[in-house]
Amino acid sequence: MSKLNILVIGTGMYVCGRGTGNYGTIMPAIIEWEKGADAGEIIIAGRSAAGIRAAKAKINELIGLTGSDIGVKYLPSATGVNDAKAYLKAINTIEKPACAIIATPDNLHRQMAAAAINAGLHTLVVKPLVPTVREAKALVKMQKQKGVFCAVEFHKRYDQANLKLKEAVEDGSIGDPLYFLAEFSQRKSMPEKVFRRWAATTNIFQYLGIHYADMVYFVTGAKPLRAMASGQSYWLKGKGINTYDAVEAVIEWRMKNGMKFVSHILTNWIDPDKTSAMSDQRIKVIGTKGRYESDQKDRGITVVTDGKGIEQLNPYFCCPFGKKGGISYSGYGIDSVCRFLDDVSSIEEGSATPEGLEGRRPTFRDAVVPTAVLEAVNASLRSGGKWVEVSA
Repeated sequence: MSKLNILVIGTGMYVCGRGTGNYGTIMPAIIEWEKGADAGEIIIAGRSAAGIRAAKAKINELIGLTGSDIGVKYLPSATGVNDAKAYLKAINTIEKPACAIIATPDNLHRQMAAAAINAGLHTLVVKPLVPTVREAKALVKMQKQKGVFCAVEFHKRYDQANLKLKEAVEDGSIGDPLYFLAEFSQRKSMPEKVFRRWAATTNIFQYLGIHYADMVYFVTGAKPLRAMASGQSYWLKGKGINTYDAVEAVIEWRMKNGMKFVSHILTNWIDPDKTSAMSDQRIKVIGTKGRYESDQKDRGITVVTDGKGIEQLNPYFCCPFGKKGGISYSGYGIDSVCRFLDDVSSIEEGSATPEGLEGRRPTFRDAVVPTAVLEAVNASLRSGGKWVEVSA
């Protein structure tokens, strides 16, 4: 097979760690994948020359740390003019075989994914795919027409702690689920500083809680029936950002055997910046025969230093190992991106098909269910907390 060319649309935190002291997840994953595969041209497409300059500086640092020799092309150029349509130029000029990885604000996902699919590119989109079922189904239809592979970067499906939960539900060891309780939060610097430009276009459930909506579906295979949500807007509004500080959602589900259960997903993004980890997250499942609990922040590693104070590290998501010049990355965040690239390579080589990966990967079709939950939660928020039926 010819070398796989990779287009990354986005220049922010998740791509390369822009605005943080880290290097993101997508670029470390591409560098790791390239070690054992045949990567071709890597293109980073952004909107502004300033954004490209910041991303280029971070990626050059990352290349130096890892000792990688990958070459990266940037659109627009770091010395050029701003170009909100640079991603379209990249989509329409990248040579195949190629794929696109979209890591941009939520409100841009639909148009960018549609453009990539129409150009015949296999496409990975960071969560959430889109905010409505109508948009999700339109993308699924487009994907089928073009015969490409499309997935959502639901990396929590690759976390071993969640895979053990799925096993406990499927083998019946904890019985039938009665309720799920998930808590997920991030530091207030995320919406206030890192995502300030677009934080008001989304909400914390859409940006973060969607992970656990997908997790419940992935673990149980259940059908969501209705949702009710409440949100609070105080601190961020005081900072001039018109979105919720916190959102709490209750979703009712029905198992294939007819039994119903409820999931409670509690989210906020105004945790203190001095908290010990970027994300505070945990999940508890109570069943008729037992319980499963996973503290997904406290992975058993605490580091205390004069410079950073107390840190609780998660070495299982996207963690660097080794010394400067030979650092490698591993974790379920890395696995998620690498699995997509492996799948695309297999499809291009003829050893796999997009249809054959349905039910085995977080494809666009699979993402319709968590998207339906998201749409119902957003409708409930708009209604002042009324129950809303989930329509998938």
